[in-house]
Amino acid sequence: MKTIYTKLLLLLLLLPFTALAQSTLKGNISDATSGQPIPGANVLVEGTSNGTSTDMDGNFTLANVKKGDRIVVSFIGYSNQVVEYTGQATLNVALQEDATQLQEVVVIGYGTTTKKDATGALVNIKAEQFNKGPLVSADQLLQGRVSGLQITNAGGEPGGGAQVRIRAGASITATNDPLYVVDGVVLDTGGGGSTGGRNPLADINPNDIASMTVLKDAAATAIYGSRASNGVIIITTKRGQSGEMKISYNGNYQVNEVVKTVDVMNADQYRAFVNQYGTDAQKALLGTANTNWQDLIYRTAQSTDHNIALSGGTDNITYRTSLGYTNMNGLLQNDNFERTTLGVNLVGKFFDDHLKIEVNNKSSIMNNNYGNRDAVGAAIAFDPTQNVYDPNSGYTYFQWLGDDTNGDGRPDQSVNASRNPLSLLNQKTKEGSAFRSIGNAQFDYKIHGFEDLKLVANFGYDYASGRYEESTNLDYVVVGERGAYGGNTRTNKNILMDLYFNYNKDVEALNTVFDVTAGYNYQDFRYEYNSFNYEAANGIVRYQNPSISRVNLQSYFGRATATIADKYILNGSIRADGSSRFTEDNRWGYFPSVAAAWKINEESFLKNVSAVSELKLRASWGMTGQQDLGELARYPSVPLYLQSTSTAGYQMGYDAAGNPIFVPTYRPLSYNSNLKWEETETINLGLDFGFFNNRVTGSVEVYKRKTTDLLLYAQNPQGVNFSNYANYNIGAMDNKGLEISADVYPVKNDNVTWRVGGNITFQNSEVTQVANGASGNFQGYYTGGITGGTGTNIQNFQTGYSPRAFYVYEQAYDAAGKPLDGVFVDRNGDGIINPDDMYRYKKPQADVFYGFNTDVSYGNWWLSTSFHGSWGNYNYNNVFSNYGNQSVGLPSNGPYLNNVHTNVTETGFTSPRYLSDYYVQNAAFLRMDNVTLGYTFKNVFSENSTLRITGAVQNVFVITDYDGIDPEVQDGIDNNIYPRPRTYTLGLNVNF
Repeated sequence: MKTIYTKLLLLLLLLPFTALAQSTLKGNISDATSGQPIPGANVLVEGTSNGTSTDMDGNFTLANVKKGDRIVVSFIGYSNQVVEYTGQATLNVALQEDATQLQEVVVIGYGTTTKKDATGALVNIKAEQFNKGPLVSADQLLQGRVSGLQITNAGGEPGGGAQVRIRAGASITATNDPLYVVDGVVLDTGGGGSTGGRNPLADINPNDIASMTVLKDAAATAIYGSRASNGVIIITTKRGQSGEMKISYNGNYQVNEVVKTVDVMNADQYRAFVNQYGTDAQKALLGTANTNWQDLIYRTAQSTDHNIALSGGTDNITYRTSLGYTNMNGLLQNDNFERTTLGVNLVGKFFDDHLKIEVNNKSSIMNNNYGNRDAVGAAIAFDPTQNVYDPNSGYTYFQWLGDDTNGDGRPDQSVNASRNPLSLLNQKTKEGSAFRSIGNAQFDYKIHGFEDLKLVANFGYDYASGRYEESTNLDYVVVGERGAYGGNTRTNKNILMDLYFNYNKDVEALNTVFDVTAGYNYQDFRYEYNSFNYEAANGIVRYQNPSISRVNLQSYFGRATATIADKYILNGSIRADGSSRFTEDNRWGYFPSVAAAWKINEESFLKNVSAVSELKLRASWGMTGQQDLGELARYPSVPLYLQSTSTAGYQMGYDAAGNPIFVPTYRPLSYNSNLKWEETETINLGLDFGFFNNRVTGSVEVYKRKTTDLLLYAQNPQGVNFSNYANYNIGAMDNKGLEISADVYPVKNDNVTWRVGGNITFQNSEVTQVANGASGNFQGYYTGGITGGTGTNIQNFQTGYSPRAFYVYEQAYDAAGKPLDGVFVDRNGDGIINPDDMYRYKKPQADVFYGFNTDVSYGNWWLSTSFHGSWGNYNYNNVFSNYGNQSVGLPSNGPYLNNVHTNVTETGFTSPRYLSDYYVQNAAFLRMDNVTLGYTFKNVFSENSTLRITGAVQNVFVITDYDGIDPEVQDGIDNNIYPRPRTYTLGLNVNF
């Protein structure tokens, strides 16, 4: 005890001297290269909150400093410096620019560049910038993050697909999807998908992705030539680093809930509707129940996701391997997405780093229970006054019944009536399983004694196989479907080979760096599809003749770049592509590009201006091509014959038993031997900027794109070809736009970092030419099939209008603003309402779309949120037009009833008015995608180990005037969309 008192007394005696020993430190922080002061630099006593920032002249004053303190000086874009305080009165520090930030490597076609040396319109997004939350596919990581890139999910199903468009897409009926390249392997996303899967991009575990580069203009994409007209997305997966093994675990638990359902009548509303407008026979059909069918088919779903990765290595060999497991339940009853992934990366360097060998593999196994999507529409349409079950009818579920046509003692279904939604979910099963493996081995060899020359060989594959099955319960109401079983299998095999060289030489005498790449690419796609069904009559499973097809692409490419005085960059590329889709005369397409960039900030008049970190002007021109007509057009230029169905056989006598012998017949397929490449010409101007030592960075892009010889699946003139439709090169289309993006750090010091990022895109597309040799009254090409009517299309391609413009009648209204039932405006004034009065009204494509995001870190806390939205886009509300009229709820061909959308009370429409512009509705919106809060515990298990706990909410809210359940709809037609869930997530990340 005496010792403790002695120490306390000594401490009290020393306190005054300690206070006297604290000093005030003054100094200046400057740029080591230019000598210019750095305003806003952070000066902090390490391990404390005692800090300050420099003023506009780079000066600072830091109080309460004592000998032995370590002074940390930091600023964005510069390497930190640590100086020990020894009692000096002043401290002047010259910060060095952080070379890792200035030389940030960006993966491009057949090579890499740095962000500051790029001449094309490209955006590189790293893992820490990805969207947060329980995301299961690569496309979701980028939503709202890149100007010019618009991603629209198909709905809320787990692992579901998305529509990805870069600069609105350049094609009409050819694919508008971008080209995806994963670690040098060009993915096959146009092979009809992997049967048994969902979204091809969900086959890659997002936790394995290190960065994604979006190439937008021809200067960036022309090196890929074919399929690059709609942009390129390059996915680079994570690598290991030399050192001790590192283990990372990332997992989360999710709860998904329904946000909004379709506003159909409840039971009491529907009873009142039938009693007011129905016949006595229809009134007698009403039940006594109060059933909300949408509540019954949807659920609050729980999901989990787990990922573990091991990485490490030596100076010569590094590795990373990962294992992931995802189990997501959808909002729809029975809907489940299960995925197991395995990723491996090995990198070896040999012969004094002259030979580099890299091996990658990403494999996934998926099992899907799709639920039954038919239940979504049935839940809207089914009578809410009926009970779920009706065992007295001979069936488990209540159904609308007709006569007993097959004599089994039970009445059959009423032919045109909708089915019980719970019956569809529980008595009809739709399941699938899929396997996919993507891999490559790349060899880079620098010639000994001539290290400027590198030879590269890349061998890769993309293999997918899957099985889809449907089965129906024996108790199902539809006689012809009872006990049915069928499905299909598919195998897609994609192999590729890249052989190229790269020569990089710094010629000091010319103050120029030359970078030249040239090579050969081979890619072969093979597809096999089989279908099968169970024949209940004889109890056997019968397989149909397999469909086997192939597409082959071969290319030669070259690119040359000259960087002069680190100020001026000239770039040119060319690619010659050959496609087996075209005949020999039209097989090859040639796609050149040229680009230039000027680093204005490297000029003498700006080099010493500290406020300007980067200022680069870019310009480019180029051509790209398109030949991907999808799964059903792999031989569109070749005359082929297809075996007819078994019912079209030709009888050729009888066999020994007296049975007729039928010889299969063949029918010709439509083809166009003159078919050739669709070509897109792009002009792009860009400005990259960075100010205040990159506290403010961003870019501005202006582009114009013209596509000619559009590949269009068009109707044949009467008597031409062997079917109603064939592929042609018809017409032209223009796209133009303005893209602006920026990142700002309002606060960045050792305690707080606050970043705000945003982008906005202004775009316009116009069909500039269509031609088919028709008369001057030709109204263009129809598209946009809707539910209701027979073959009804609601959209149109015509010269002078946006692609997919809605083609409708102008609705007439009374003085109170209520639509008049069946009354349209006589636009041409001829006194007759007919198709000549139809007009093109609005479009699904947005005039403007945008995204913004922000994240704040304070100590160990971290908060992130993101938004995206659009305006100028319109949807056709097919739910309103199909269910919002009296006749659908009171069918004349009963006996059965259907529910009605409450919109009928606003219109009073007695019959469907599918072609009325009343249903074309403003779909502008703002969506808060995600908000995430996290806390990181440091040095939990060992030094440098971390444990982070996060809580997140996805799909937080949507602001919109659109009347449907969700304004984000692919191609502008809203028809029974699977609701997007609101997801609550608790996540755990551990690194040690």
